[in-house]
Amino acid sequence: MKFTLLAVGRTVEKHYITAINDYVERIKHYVSFDMEIIPELKNTKSLSTEQQKEKEGELILKALQPGDAVVLLDEHGKEFRSIEFAEWTGRKMHTVNKRLVFVIGGPYGFSPAVYAAAHEKISLSKMTFSHQMIRIVFTEQLYRALSILHNSPYHHE
Repeated sequence: MKFTLLAVGRTVEKHYITAINDYVERIKHYVSFDMEIIPELKNTKSLSTEQQKEKEGELILKALQPGDAVVLLDEHGKEFRSIEFAEWTGRKMHTVNKRLVFVIGGPYGFSPAVYAAAHEKISLSKMTFSHQMIRIVFTEQLYRALSILHNSPYHHE
């Protein structure tokens, strides 16, 4: 099984890139992990937010593969404590055959087609974070979950 983080738009802040890369390397000590970036749309001034979501959605759906288990990182998703997320992740490691794909949408969220393709939604917080910041939060929490599953001293009760 492979873990994938699919995100719309590149990260531009150097300190974010450094932190994300650090957690990605840590995650790779436990599982196969990739981060795929969907380029942000160009010339969006003439597009409505719904049109932008639809175009981003088409790109997201194109990046998915048959057999993927798709989990949207969405403000309306299920919230977990870190231990619960670790347990959830452990279950997925035993039930997902191909890729477990976590998706971070663009600034306006997901299109109806992406919601329809998703198997689950997870919320990382009730608060709103930038789409660049959420990459750090997610990679840190995935690393934390894997360290919990492997009894690493990273997580403290």
